[in-house]
Amino acid sequence: MRVAATESGRATHPIERFPQTPTPQSQQHAPRLATPHHITPLHSLSDSEMDFEKILGKCGDCHRYQYMLMALYGFLMFVVSRHYFAQNVISFVPDHWCHHPDLEHRSFEEIAAIYSQFENPSCTRLASIDPDGSNATASSEACDRWIYNYDFGFRSMNAELNWVCDAAYKARVGQSLFFVGSMCGTLIFGLLGDTIGRIKAMILANWCGFLGDSATIFAQSLVTFSVSRFVSGLAAEANAYLMYILALEYVSPSLRNVGLNLILSVFYSLGMISASWQAVWVGEWRTFMAWSAVPLLLVTLFYFLVQESAQWLVTRHDIDGALLRLRRVAHFNRREVSEEDFEQFRVHCKGQESASSHHSMQRQSKLMDALKTPRLRLRMINVLLVFTIITLCYNTVSRNVEGLGLSPFIMFTLFALTLPPSGLFQAQAQKSMGRKFTAVSSMVATGLMTAACGILLTFWKQPSPVLLVALILTSRFGISVCTGATMQISAELVPTCVRSGILAVAHVSGAAFSFVSPFILHLDTYFRAASSIIICLLLFASAWICLLMPETRNKKLPMSLAEGEQFGKGERMFDFLRRPKKEDEADLSAETHQKLVPE
Repeated sequence: MRVAATESGRATHPIERFPQTPTPQSQQHAPRLATPHHITPLHSLSDSEMDFEKILGKCGDCHRYQYMLMALYGFLMFVVSRHYFAQNVISFVPDHWCHHPDLEHRSFEEIAAIYSQFENPSCTRLASIDPDGSNATASSEACDRWIYNYDFGFRSMNAELNWVCDAAYKARVGQSLFFVGSMCGTLIFGLLGDTIGRIKAMILANWCGFLGDSATIFAQSLVTFSVSRFVSGLAAEANAYLMYILALEYVSPSLRNVGLNLILSVFYSLGMISASWQAVWVGEWRTFMAWSAVPLLLVTLFYFLVQESAQWLVTRHDIDGALLRLRRVAHFNRREVSEEDFEQFRVHCKGQESASSHHSMQRQSKLMDALKTPRLRLRMINVLLVFTIITLCYNTVSRNVEGLGLSPFIMFTLFALTLPPSGLFQAQAQKSMGRKFTAVSSMVATGLMTAACGILLTFWKQPSPVLLVALILTSRFGISVCTGATMQISAELVPTCVRSGILAVAHVSGAAFSFVSPFILHLDTYFRAASSIIICLLLFASAWICLLMPETRNKKLPMSLAEGEQFGKGERMFDFLRRPKKEDEADLSAETHQKLVPE
């Protein structure tokens, strides 16, 4: 008996090996069933075949190199978080009122009381003020100078350039172009990641981020600010998910589940908190932008520390390059791997190439060929839909912070503190119940919770700020779990050869539809629970789509389009609820002499 290999060489089910019988001459030349020219039939592995999961296990998939990779991933998440939210920090608009000479020696409370009698206090110019401040007369002239009540003393870009009132649109234009740049950069660098490699594409993306943030420091007009924010936005998403893909392809399933999710949540949270309070510390937006830009250059050092994806090199038919990277990983991990093992891996790769023509193998490396595979095409559409819906819901929940009466710096800190527990909860849920269960259950629970909060606030006209913040943080916790679970199951379902490109399209689609989020929130002016109910329905639809996708837990991830086409074949909608029997797991692990870890 031999055993079919799964993720990291683990077993899934026994396959009987029957004695071979002589084949009649007439049957030896019988015609074989035709298969599509762009699909390569999957062949089961014999005990002697050395696939990528086996050779990576020998080189070390949970050792010194993987720990270094996790540390670098954490550093990048810290930098990415600061880079992304610097866009929000520099655009904070403090309380402001039109300047008048008689207001120069009054407190902010007195100024606010004087302006409270006007409909638009921030942009109304005063003609005269009584000495006691009890009466004031509005002027017909436009306001050209303001009094700012800086939040924690931080002078934002909007305040320094006086981009408030009639000029407030300038900052919004720059922010919009930042997200346009994010969409373009995600698509461009995502496709480059499948063409020139993950490392090079990631470094180029971070260079764009550095140039954009550096140029923003010297911006004085709408044109220069918009161009600089567009360039900065090119790195907003690409640098993060390219490193995520690279780490995903080099680490063991246990480290992939707990390590990636926990590091992402902890260091992203630290980046948000540090961005908020460093801005308060430096007190001025240009200095803060310089502090946010410089760390992006340090990512260039990753080129000398991180190995290019060996899986990706195999899909590009660079077997020598893949072996070189695997040897370096083994050397770094201080693992002894024989040349015979490497040679067996080479033979395995050559065998996979010979299973189809060279022309069709080249086609498998292209993004458009994924659309020619029936089952994989449908799965990619489902991944795209789920990713888009979750991104839209995440941005809608994140922007729903108006009217809380709290400093934006405090709100940033509170939001950040929900990320580590959400990441830990997601990792434990995926470890115990699997990716699919975690994604579906978190979407359903978050949808119900969000709708309940919206309906409660509809009938409770004046809720306390503490309760309001608690409800929003609870929703933020739930949507963070949904986002992390969606990101991981989406990355694992996509074959290695087109993983970067397809996830880039998913990020672009999510960012594009996120422009709808302000309009969803605007519906609350007509019915308080409108946005909450819409988010609930969207999350329910996303959970239903997730039910149509296969589970990835304890499975060998697909590398080629052929493996992606066959992945999850025969799996039913609710099979993920059935846990394998312990005795079966023990038998299978005994056959392969490996531990079957339920990750």
